[in-house]
Amino acid sequence: MYNPFSLSSKTILVTGASSGIGKATAIECSKMGATIIMTARNEERLQETMQLLEGEGHQYIITDLTNEDAIKQLTEQVPELDGVVCAAGISMLKPIQVLAEKDIKTIFDTNYNAPVLLTKTLVKKRKLNTEASLVYISSISGNGNTATALSLYGSSKSALNSFVKYAAIELSGKRIRCNTICPGRIETKLLQNQTMNEEDLAKDLAKYPLHRYGMPEEVAQAAVYLLSDAAKWITGTSITIDGGRTLI
Repeated sequence: MYNPFSLSSKTILVTGASSGIGKATAIECSKMGATIIMTARNEERLQETMQLLEGEGHQYIITDLTNEDAIKQLTEQVPELDGVVCAAGISMLKPIQVLAEKDIKTIFDTNYNAPVLLTKTLVKKRKLNTEASLVYISSISGNGNTATALSLYGSSKSALNSFVKYAAIELSGKRIRCNTICPGRIETKLLQNQTMNEEDLAKDLAKYPLHRYGMPEEVAQAAVYLLSDAAKWITGTSITIDGGRTLI
């Protein structure tokens, strides 16, 4: 049956696959026929994700992506790839006046440095097949949707958005596509771990025209699209998935 969104015969690397959007992406891609290579730091949770994947041949590799040597080791272990989803990320809710240098390093090491260095290493080691698709999970916070105490998180995502546009140009000669997905708030542990109280969350939720936060699989399905041959003429762009939040 004709299906331009199929990922059959494609090998996809998913970072941050132990939870949230990364976990959902690994699952959704497996449902579409891809062979999945997952990476994260928590082996127990990666094993849980592994049990939810459809098909065979999947594997996971424990990696701390904030360590460049670990990225090099990961790259040596993976086969040639048809797609990569950089979903590993962290947030931080801190007003500017209490930010410390270590906070800047923590956020940028994970949200910016890691995907940039992973991209560089995969390209250098020629692990990306012709017409491979690279998908980076960013945020509407990186596209001008500002909020109190999210300066570092938003800045790291803005930097990532900028990098992806440059990468799309540089890698176009190899027909490698680079795109970002910018979600609004998603129902993940990342959201649950933030310090907003119930009243603050209710006020924030009221800003979403569709009257709810997104689900991880709704972001994952956009990643499936960008990884598939249906998106072969899309590069250097961003898909916003936010329930209409940026309209207000």
